[in-house]
Amino acid sequence: MSTVTKKELIDQIAEKTQAKRVLVKRIVQSFLDEVTSELCKGNRLEFRDFGVFETRTRAARVAQNPKTLERVDVPAKRTVKFKMGRLMRQHLSAPAAESAQTK
Repeated sequence: MSTVTKKELIDQIAEKTQAKRVLVKRIVQSFLDEVTSELCKGNRLEFRDFGVFETRTRAARVAQNPKTLERVDVPAKRTVKFKMGRLMRQHLSAPAAESAQTK
């Protein structure tokens, strides 16, 4: 499994759409900024058939350092949860040969 960077993703989109790379980069960055902004506001983002992003709050807890066995207070924090949508679930559960052909 390899990692796809934002730059590589922008290059792929620019190639598929025949749009200028600079324009695609600006659009992708604007999209990511808006997603971040909405999640910071506590809003839920739903992209039909792709998935849902929403924030959750983890409760404060007491943890233990495994090396020293010292108790450590871990404060509450917000995290992002992603639940995949129907089409993504179908594509991920398809056999590898099938999903390679649909690309």
